[in-house]
Amino acid sequence: MRFRRLSVLVVAVASIVACTRPSQIAEKPVTAASPEARIQQIPSADPQKYAASRDTKTWRNPYLIVKKDGIWLLDAENNEERLLKSDRLLDELAALPASAWPYGRVVAVKEIGITGSDQDKIALRKNRAILAGTLEGANVLINWLPSA
Repeated sequence: MRFRRLSVLVVAVASIVACTRPSQIAEKPVTAASPEARIQQIPSADPQKYAASRDTKTWRNPYLIVKKDGIWLLDAENNEERLLKSDRLLDELAALPASAWPYGRVVAVKEIGITGSDQDKIALRKNRAILAGTLEGANVLINWLPSA
């Protein structure tokens, strides 16, 4: 009889524990700040710091290149270009360290518009518009550099 009572008690406690809600702390998902929020933490652009930088050799902030096949991020240290997906543009910029933004919230952009077909020109304009709209929406200034 004692064993039976103990068994019923164990089953009852297990049922109650299984049916209770987890604590509020466990329910809150741990989320990182959005890319827009992380970019907003970068100080506003300071034109006096970058006014003389008109090429890739002297530019120290992020440098983007618009081509017909997409938007590219230039890694000046390694002299490498990395293709960015347009929907991940802000994620990629927000992931850069604070040291990558000495001029504040501004990027240099150069358009590589090698003359080609009408389709190439349309693709280039589309990528330029996506870039400009995305950066404008995140309050990132664009320092348009002359095309090569």
